[in-house]
Amino acid sequence: QVQLVESGGGSVQPGGSLRLSCTASGYTFKHNTVGWFRQAPGKGREGVATIYTGVGATYYADSVKGRFTIAQDKDRNMVYLQMNSLKPDDTATYYCAAEGSWSDSEIVDDFTYWGQGTQVTVSS
Repeated sequence: QVQLVESGGGSVQPGGSLRLSCTASGYTFKHNTVGWFRQAPGKGREGVATIYTGVGATYYADSVKGRFTIAQDKDRNMVYLQMNSLKPDDTATYYCAAEGSWSDSEIVDDFTYWGQGTQVTVSS
């Protein structure tokens, strides 16, 4: 049974940083697409970043480009989302997802496995 677990969320002031972690059990991050999505209250789900594991190719939504970095730790079978220069608009529940389609021009929301989410709140 595949299980994805996110951690690292919390409350931070504007301009601050957080690092989200995604740990997988029953699944190996190897030659597959892993993504981070977010959903704010009253809004639809938004793709934030994806990585094609093994190769290391990445893609970012325009809203986070230059501020967020997605990375893989192959030894620990984890995927991270480093979030810098956080803004109040980044406030949302963040989800890790695996087994989706890779594209170098968009984030395709067709992932099979999802975590339960971790809350990120950016507020002064």
